[in-house]
This record gives sequence, structure tokens and C-alpha cells, in this order.
Amino acid sequence: MPVTVTHPTVTTTMGSPTVIGSPRALTQPLGLLRLLQLVSTCMAFSLVASAGAWRGYMGNWSMFTWCFCFAVTLVILLVELGGFQARFPFFWRNFPITIACYAALLCLSASIIYPITYVQFLSHGPSRDHAIAATVFSGIACLAYATEVAWTRAQPGEITGYMASEPGLLKVLETLVACLIFVFISSPYLYHSWLALEWCVVVYAVCFLLAALTILLNLGHCTNMLPIPFHSFLLGLALLSVLLYATALVLWPLYQFNENYGVQSWQARDVSCSDRNPYLVCIWDRRLAVTILTAVNLLAYVGDLVYSAHLVFVKV
Repeated sequence: MPVTVTHPTVTTTMGSPTVIGSPRALTQPLGLLRLLQLVSTCMAFSLVASAGAWRGYMGNWSMFTWCFCFAVTLVILLVELGGFQARFPFFWRNFPITIACYAALLCLSASIIYPITYVQFLSHGPSRDHAIAATVFSGIACLAYATEVAWTRAQPGEITGYMASEPGLLKVLETLVACLIFVFISSPYLYHSWLALEWCVVVYAVCFLLAALTILLNLGHCTNMLPIPFHSFLLGLALLSVLLYATALVLWPLYQFNENYGVQSWQARDVSCSDRNPYLVCIWDRRLAVTILTAVNLLAYVGDLVYSAHLVFVKV
């Protein structure tokens, strides 16, 4: 039985309403899970900060991830403890699961990127030990946030908000993958040589902005402001994004790895990869990472297109 996406929503957590506006909110399963999220992210950034092991793009990304997740989880706990949902600027039924999905993906990215691009290059000692411990706590946080998403996402037959449904969660994935792409292409020399590569950057930016707009419309409970039905808007957006990302998936690797365009086709031939600097990711690795992330986002948009088409054309 399919999920019905509507506004307003009525949801429950693990079969019973969440206790809000009371310290008892912390003793509920979801409250305890959020306390685990708070502690694990706090431990991650505290360990890294105490050792000063967060230089460079990837270190900064990981530190931002843990601090951001800690801050927003703390805000959610305080709002639920005080019962301030009605005064919160965003539609509350959509906000916690959106944040939990972002946090799960962010902590997953930090748990993978930080040890690969940074920890393995550190010499043995307290700094390395702290970095390894931070990676472990990042993994714990990832599991905790993923568990919250699994508990609170829409179930078959349940009336729910858009962000708790599969298309809503895909929108979170699409925007976060785009943010990772922006991190890897932060140096203009990766794309300024060819118009085709600049087109790819435009694709990443446009699709990110449109997906982010969709999320903000749902968080602000403003989908009725659109001149067309929301489901039709989602279908058109998904179709456009699939077409744009398909061009990027062809052009980016073609111009980044083809020797006919003056680039190195193999990592071993990239001089920047011979310098094992723990603070930087070499040019070839950046090109490869963007290619993989482009493919991931294209698959996400294809899934989004399938779900959106089902909502528009299939009567349930």
C-alpha cells in the first residue's frame, strides 16, 4: 500500500506519540537516540579539535559535519523539551527527519573521507589516536541518525509529510551529494579550461538550487504557493535534473580523463598525486570523486523521477 503525502501530518514514533514539552522526552526511545547522536558528534569534534587534526579541505569538511550535526540535534532536543514546535519557523513534522537524513549522510561522508584523506597520513602518536577515535564516534553517530530516519520515515499506508517519504529523502541525498561535488571542485583550475566542464558546474549548481528550493518549500509549508500542482512540479524538476546530469556524466569524465584534452588519464601520471599531503586531495582523485558523485546523483534523480511519475500518473 503506497504512502500518502499530504499536509498537515500526524505521525507517531515506534507506535506511540512522542512526549514533548517535558523532560520525559529524553527518556523515550527517540530521545535517548538523539542523546547518543549528541554525545557521539560532540566526542568526534572534541577529539579532533584537541589534537588539531583537521587541516585542509577534507579536515574542514569533517569538522563542519560534526559541529553542524551536534548543533542541530541540540536545537531539536531543546525545542521538544520546551514544547516550542508551534513557534518554530519550519514545519516541525518535516524538520527532524530532514535533519536526521542530512546528518546520517554527512557523518557517513566524514567517516569515509576523513580516514582515507587524512588519518592514514598521520604519524603514530596522540594525534593519530584521537583522529581514529573521532572516526569511530562519527560512525556511531551515522548509525544513530540512520536509525532515526528508519524509525520516523513514512510507512506504507501512513499519511505523512513529503520529507518523510522516499522522494523527500532522495532530495536530501541529491543536495548533499551536490555539496560534496562543490567541495571537490572548489579549485577553478579543474574546470576553467573547457566550456563543457563549466557547463557541468552549471548543471551541479542549478540542480542543487532547485532541489534545495523543494526542501525549503516543504519545510516552510509553502508548497501551495506554486502556480502548478506540487506533484507536477516535482515531476518536471526530476525530469530536467535527469537530463542535465546525464550530460554532466558524459562530459565530465570525457574532458577530465581523455588525453586528447591535455589531461592525465592515469593517477600515477598526475604529479600532484605523488605528494602524499594529508591536507590536500590530488587533482586526479578530485576528478574521479566528482565523476563517481555525478553518477550517484544521476541514479538518485532517476529514482526521484520514477517516484514522481508514479504520484502523477498512477491513481491510488
